[in-house]
Amino acid sequence: MDNKEFQFKTNINCSGCEAAVKPYLDQEEAVCEWKVDTTNKDKILKVIAEGITEAYEDLFNLRKD
Repeated sequence: MDNKEFQFKTNINCSGCEAAVKPYLDQEEAVCEWKVDTTNKDKILKVIAEGITEAYEDLFNLRKD
């Protein structure tokens, strides 16, 4: 299956916030890679995921709003 990249606006402002979400993102089997750009005003979380089905993709798109 293809990898897909998702981007989310977040309120992850610092390394402490990033550390708080790390265990959850790391345990997700579909997540291949993730990172947060805390220098961006929108604190963008980029997630590269593998094997995302259309249903999951719809869920991710709902969470983007």
